[in-house]
Order: sequence, then C-alpha cells, then structure tokens
Amino acid sequence: MNRTTPRRTVLISGAGVAGPALAYWLNRHGFAVTVVEKTAALRSGGYPIDVRGTALEVIRRMGILPRLRDAHIDSRRLTFLDGDGSEIAALNPHTVAGSVAGQDLEVRRGDLTDALHTAVRDDVEFLFNDSIDTLDQSGHGADVTFRGGGRRTFDIVIGADGMHSRTRELLFGAEKQFHRYLGYCFAVFTMPNTFGLSHEVTMWNTPGRAAALYAVGDSDDVHAFLNFARPAPPLDTFRDPGAQRDLVAKVFADAGWEVPGMLDAMHTADDLFFDAVGQIRMPRWSSGRVALVGDAAYAPSFLTGQGTSLALVGAYMLAGALADHDGDHTAAFAAYEHTTREFVTMNQDLVGEGGAALFPTTARALEQRNARLRGLSTMPPAEGKPAHSALTLPDFTSGPRQR
Repeated sequence: MNRTTPRRTVLISGAGVAGPALAYWLNRHGFAVTVVEKTAALRSGGYPIDVRGTALEVIRRMGILPRLRDAHIDSRRLTFLDGDGSEIAALNPHTVAGSVAGQDLEVRRGDLTDALHTAVRDDVEFLFNDSIDTLDQSGHGADVTFRGGGRRTFDIVIGADGMHSRTRELLFGAEKQFHRYLGYCFAVFTMPNTFGLSHEVTMWNTPGRAAALYAVGDSDDVHAFLNFARPAPPLDTFRDPGAQRDLVAKVFADAGWEVPGMLDAMHTADDLFFDAVGQIRMPRWSSGRVALVGDAAYAPSFLTGQGTSLALVGAYMLAGALADHDGDHTAAFAAYEHTTREFVTMNQDLVGEGGAALFPTTARALEQRNARLRGLSTMPPAEGKPAHSALTLPDFTSGPRQR
C-alpha cells in the first residue's frame, strides 16, 4: 500500500477472544484498528475453554500456539456421581468430549485473551473502560459516540461484544429476536479447593440438575458450576445478582454431595457469572458498514464446546474477506457469510448431541446416560469430517490496495 494512502479505519467493540483476534488479522492486512472494551482491563483467569480443529490452525498462523501449549491445562479425569454421591464412572475427559489428546487445547480463558492481546497490543489502539453509545451510518462512514464522551468516524465497525452484544442491539434490535433458549440456566464461580482435586472434573447429577467442581491443575481454587433445567429463561434475574443467587439456592436446596457448601460459597463469591444456556442465530450478520463476529453473531452455547473456536475462525475469515475485497464492506461481508455460515451452523447443531446427553432432565434419561457412561471406554469415531474441522482455512491477500 502506498504510504500516502490513508488506511481504512475499523472500530472493534469487545476485547475478549474474537475482538483481539480480528484486530490482529486486520492489522496484518493493512487496516488501522481501534478496539474499545467496556471493562477497565483484560479479565485474567477465568473458566477453561477449548480450542479445536480449524481454530488451532488460526492460532498457529498467529504464532501463539507454542505459548498456549505451555498453558494447556491437561485435565486427566472426569468423574460422574449419582445423586447420593456414589461414583458412576471415571473417564478420560477426551473420551466424553471427543477431543484429541496432544492436539486440542484446553486453557484458561484469561491465558488465551492475554496471548491474543500481547500479539496485537503494540500495533492497534485499545480503549479500555469505554464502549459504543450511539452508532450512525447516515453519512460516508460510521459515526460513533462513546460512553466516555468521545466522537469519531470509522470506515467499518465490528461488534465482537459477546452474546449480549450492545452493537447487535443498536444494529438489529432486541436480543430476543435471535436468542434460542436451550432449556438450561447455569451459575459459575470460584471457591477454595478443599476437596483434594487436581487436573480433574467431578460432576454430580440428578434429573434436571448438575453440579461440578473443576480443578485446573493444582490450584488452591476450583471452578464451581451449577446447571439446572428450566422451561423458560428467568428474565427477571439477569440484571439482579441477588435474585440469581436466590434462584440457584432454591433450585438446589435439597441437593446432596458437596452442593450445600457450593451454595454457601456462591453467596459470597465475587466472580459469580449467571446466564441462560442459549444460542444466537441470525439471518444475516451485517448491515451497512457494521458486522458481527463470534458470540455476537453466532454464539453456539457451551454445550457445543465450540464458542471460542468459532470466534477465532470467524475473526480470521472476516478479516480475510475485508482484505480480499479491498475493504469494500458490502462485498466483504457477503463473502464472510458465504464462506463461514455452513461451518458455524454445523457447530451450532452440535448442541443436539450435548445438552440432553450430558444433562438429562428425567430419571429415565439419566439412567440411560449413566448406563452409557459405565460402558464407555472410547467415543465411536465420527462419520466424515468432524464439525470443528469442517472448514479449511484459505490464504488471503496481504491487505487492501489504494482507495
């Protein structure tokens, strides 16, 4: 690109996984990138996430695979317990998840976001503790007003701000139009590891309820997880942490095993995260100069294990489309959807294999699941190419040419 040619400007909302990954590739392709993030700093630690299949090739091309290999958690045991706390089966986690030992990654979310940020922080502008307030596309660009008071115009704006995306709301309206509720709610938080757990997950189930303790390595803390079936999402609790705690405590009030202690820890936890289990399914991912990526566009839910991988692959494909089409957002966004949607849909459809199998809602279904677990030594091989590897990454041009 000619040095005198102004670079196309892109604003990315969200500094989680999709945002910094997209910023990295856009910068490589010659765009001038700004990332705005509502929190004051990157979130450290966090629950474990998986990176599989095509997404592994994305991070390999970014040069951060060795660092993430060093951060790999390497869970070694997954134990299932009955309602009375007795052991049903103890398995290698790869057997249940269908992951590949020695290839797929499991890392703390904070380790991944820190690696992504480190890879791009010297080359793009980050605005922390701020967010998009208004967005106007009536002119020759996207005019953005920030909550912090600033006003700027960008050629392109990308929403990478998660399942409850503010960018999506500004662009397309209320989330309820696109949210597909999957019948469960969950709470996750950390608590002291007084259980002697190491590199393992222990999960207790009764019909419609699950409680799990996840020990990442030999840490002094464990991730506590409480999941329960509910016919409709409890909309009145989502903005009220006190109501969230009360609801979870009510659902698990008569539960055994370690659940009473988990409830006590939940009431004082400063990192409680509560949400409905759901997906975002949209007929299109862009409008005008604005597009969505990752959970903002196509959250698959944790039941698929593919949220992080879809974010990484989607970011690569969106940046490449913008580069291939010289920053022509209309053509680029159309290409992004055309080349990526089938991969997204295949991975979102994995939810049909996850929720009912892992979290049965009836006594009979739970008995059937437990019988399968007792006889399970290896997962049967999938027919054809697995969903997480169904997209072969293309090579894109080096960057936009002159305007």
